[in-house]
Amino acid sequence: MVNSKIIKRYSLAFKQKVVSEIETGKLTIGEVRKLYDITGNGTVEKWIRKFGKNHLLSKVVRIEMADEVSKLKQLEKDKQALESALAQTQLKLLAMESLIEVAEREYGIEIKKNCGTKGLNLCEKK
Repeated sequence: MVNSKIIKRYSLAFKQKVVSEIETGKLTIGEVRKLYDITGNGTVEKWIRKFGKNHLLSKVVRIEMADEVSKLKQLEKDKQALESALAQTQLKLLAMESLIEVAEREYGIEIKKNCGTKGLNLCEKK
């Protein structure tokens, strides 16, 4: 037997009825889920945001110290600077590797040798 998944679709009228029952205080969000077998995480809350008054949903309020905000901004600024420096370094590395490849091809000499690591390696002469 093939294991088929049941996908529930709710009508607009049903969604509005559920939201109305919650708003009037007849049922709680938990009771509505149980009564109507609504299993999706956040489904009812999404209906309330769309069709109802958002006062029924809890809100997240983040309280921070003044220095936390400035630290966070500074860390974000430092992160961007590091990402930019990394990008510049990667571009320089690609340019150097390309330059070495062209020089090897043009002059017929081996500049870059395999010393067990990838990337730009100038090995000591033995």
